[in-house]
Amino acid sequence: MSVRNGREFLSIPGPTVMPDEVLGAMHHPAIDIYSGRLEGITHSLLADLPKVFGTAGRVYLYASNGHGAWEAAVTNVLSRGDRILVLESGRFAIGWGETARMLGVEIEVLPGGWRRAVDPAAVEERLRADTAGAIKAVLVVQVDTASGVVNDLAAIRRAMDAAGHGALLMADAIASLATMPFEMDAWGIDVAVSGSQKGLMTPPGLGFVAAGPRARAAHQVAGLRTFYWDWTFREGELHYQKYCGTPPEHHLFALRKAVDMLFDEGLDNVFHRHRLLAGAVRQAVESWAEGGVLEFNILEPAQRSDSVTTVLVKEGTDPGALIRYCQEKCGVVLGVGIGDLGGKAFRIAHMGHVNAPMILGTLGVIEVGLNALGIAHGRGGVQAATDWLGRSVPA
Repeated sequence: MSVRNGREFLSIPGPTVMPDEVLGAMHHPAIDIYSGRLEGITHSLLADLPKVFGTAGRVYLYASNGHGAWEAAVTNVLSRGDRILVLESGRFAIGWGETARMLGVEIEVLPGGWRRAVDPAAVEERLRADTAGAIKAVLVVQVDTASGVVNDLAAIRRAMDAAGHGALLMADAIASLATMPFEMDAWGIDVAVSGSQKGLMTPPGLGFVAAGPRARAAHQVAGLRTFYWDWTFREGELHYQKYCGTPPEHHLFALRKAVDMLFDEGLDNVFHRHRLLAGAVRQAVESWAEGGVLEFNILEPAQRSDSVTTVLVKEGTDPGALIRYCQEKCGVVLGVGIGDLGGKAFRIAHMGHVNAPMILGTLGVIEVGLNALGIAHGRGGVQAATDWLGRSVPA
């Protein structure tokens, strides 16, 4: 017996739920790639995406996932043999660093662990010690979807400035863009990367790199530049150059509609919606944790992200059983623990095209699963979430 028949709900941190309007925008024949409407869509996106990144700089579009955007960023500003500092706070900054290593860049990891945000003081201390300026760039994620942490990018930039160091600050906003504030120029970020499949509510397959003035200066002497990723080529006048070939048309139709929807809601309202829904999730998890089996992966409340919550499960309890129950019996797909948290955690996504019934429904299903499987938990998680929203969303 199950209660799963109906529309399955995807509560993983990417790909996220796509709005019907975005799906509908893709239901369209292919059009001419050399002129007309598609050129207009391209130019409008190149004008609007910098507003989402909070930059007056350029944004480059790639037919790729976020890992492709990582490679695009590295190849456009670095050379073989350059040294970079990778700030650990989970899985994904390390992954970006490994991308750079395979391209011939030397990487140094600033250890940080999986349960807390990057410590800006540690960044300052390491960069002060680099008196020769060997470190050319610092790589960090705003949100790590494995650990569930959010890093304070503005504080990291202040630490770099306090150290008097000239390294580029390169930030991964794949799991944060369009879910929480990202102020590239105001925070002194030189390169930012993102992808289409999370806060931007578009199918996986588009990667973005935003570049500020210092990054573009580094680009002029970068030795890793390749034809496909190269910013200079993509700045050419011909439309096909923007994509180094055939544009990913239907992804562009989808992205144009998604960006329109974000602007119609207003980015500040989008961020506030995510804060409210994340708060509801945290209220539920806090209640469940009273049973002694579940706990937040991120220890400090201020360091928990507004796009995904990672929940640790005490050794001896299988999170896979809960994940399977929620999907097979109730039609809700939770995120599995990944990396160092494989088999030790589950993840609740609250990013993109989500609202109160989606989140409250997900929390209700988790609570049903905890009850059905006899997993010890504090009672009233869903009630705590609804109480939170009732206090936070006035009549």
